[in-house]
Amino acid sequence: MVAISGLIRVMESAARKAGHRLRRDFGEVEHLQVSRKGPSDFVSKADQRSERTLYDELLKARPDWGFELEEGGTIEGEPGKPRWVIDPLDGTSNFLHGIPHFAISIAAQERKLDDSGWGDVFGAVVYNPITDETFWAEKTRGAWLQDARLRTSTRGSMADAIIATGIPFQGHGDFAEWTNIFGAIAPRVAGIRRYGAASLDLAWLAAGRYDGFWESDLKIWDTAAGCLLVREAGGFVSDYRGRSENIHFKQVLAGNQSLHSRMHKIVAEVLRKPRAA
Repeated sequence: MVAISGLIRVMESAARKAGHRLRRDFGEVEHLQVSRKGPSDFVSKADQRSERTLYDELLKARPDWGFELEEGGTIEGEPGKPRWVIDPLDGTSNFLHGIPHFAISIAAQERKLDDSGWGDVFGAVVYNPITDETFWAEKTRGAWLQDARLRTSTRGSMADAIIATGIPFQGHGDFAEWTNIFGAIAPRVAGIRRYGAASLDLAWLAAGRYDGFWESDLKIWDTAAGCLLVREAGGFVSDYRGRSENIHFKQVLAGNQSLHSRMHKIVAEVLRKPRAA
């Protein structure tokens, strides 16, 4: 059995505590008070309660660390210390519509040695409260589902691949660009899925359930944990032009060892073509 570090235990404990409350609220979703913070960008009381629980639990465990929160924004920690990057409810629209597909995402990110910015993500947890699945990874220690080692799929043919994506919606994303990429990828693969929670898309890619993923116009908390999961499971994550950074969110192109390069070639060809006027 894998030895789980103190860091991951802290992250999983916080996620499970917040997840218990999300499950309770999900059972009464029709009674939630919902407000809008933008076009099709819902925030619920459940979202806020989950974030507060995560903040309190992680602050108690690491009082000198900072936070990057979906709702609460940036909270600085002590100089040189890491920060938590948190999405307390990835898949809010699913949650509010009674669709049982959402997750809590937590990443631990270190400071650069010269303290000029943020460096590598070194710990990641994506927790699905409905299935009670904890996907976790630590830098150089691999990716795991509970105590089972995760590996990306070995499918090498696009014709056998299932690819996940996120579809642009009201006020979010570049629909024309997405349509062009979809038009180039869809005819070559076994299927494309859109489930509405990027953190779970990346976790499922790490687990070999998907073979690739692309999406743009995400936020750092959507993908911080998922990027590490994919990489530690043997996959690749880049932007649409093939550049690899610690966290990708404006453009995310991820895949197993065989298919990432093939997807990148397809997407690069799409981006080189002039857009219709």
